[in-house]
Amino acid sequence: MNASRVIACTPRFLPRNLWGRSIETACRVNPDNRPEGAAEDAAPSERLALDVTRYWGKNGVKLTVGFIETPDNSLRGRILTHMNAWGLTANVTFIFANTDPQVRIARFGAKEAPGQDGYWSNIGTDILLIDKDQPTMNLEAFTMDTSEAEFHRVVRHETGHTLGFPHEHMRKQIVARLDTKKVIASFMASQGWSEQEVKNQVLTPIEDSSILGTPVADESSIMCYQIDGSLTKDGKPIVGGLDINDTDRAFAALVYPKPKA
Repeated sequence: MNASRVIACTPRFLPRNLWGRSIETACRVNPDNRPEGAAEDAAPSERLALDVTRYWGKNGVKLTVGFIETPDNSLRGRILTHMNAWGLTANVTFIFANTDPQVRIARFGAKEAPGQDGYWSNIGTDILLIDKDQPTMNLEAFTMDTSEAEFHRVVRHETGHTLGFPHEHMRKQIVARLDTKKVIASFMASQGWSEQEVKNQVLTPIEDSSILGTPVADESSIMCYQIDGSLTKDGKPIVGGLDINDTDRAFAALVYPKPKA
């Protein structure tokens, strides 16, 4: 992949003044979110804010979905269908709601909402802390003319963030393969990010304790960026995922197991 040809996802983390509420909410909704050994009264440091997971709990998750400035019912239905693709193996359901939806999807561009454009989602239980008139996910410029491949690549990826799944390419094994200077230069040029944004979104590894997933990073996960071989130390690309794969589905089933018959 050439980074300039794809709009990269930028998962939304809450501002520092909300880290305490983010941790409190995540652990109240699902006590398993607290890392092992972390004290309940620990100060909300940056490391703790990153390490606390934001999953909805093993009883599964049923979230209501609303749309901001998306009147096309066909488009709404198509987006919901792709969101519910996670429910094939996991106890996950997304349903449309006009009143107080928990997930709120916009299609803002830079002209309509500078700083909220692009592809992004808040992570898991953090969506509960977003003002009710604000989106929790953005799918810039998505229409019924958008290719089916992009619905698979983008909508399912952003829905993974809503379920609490972090970026797979931020696991230590993958970050260690990246050429820091080249990655910073490339993403600053192609995505318009600052150097610090590139470090935050691509180059800061997630602690293994916050993953709960497979012991080895999965480069073909839907939650993994495609990164060109010109940006890696060994010249081999990070292939990235274009759809939910078998490992993704197995992990989703582990985090959100379906009720036994």
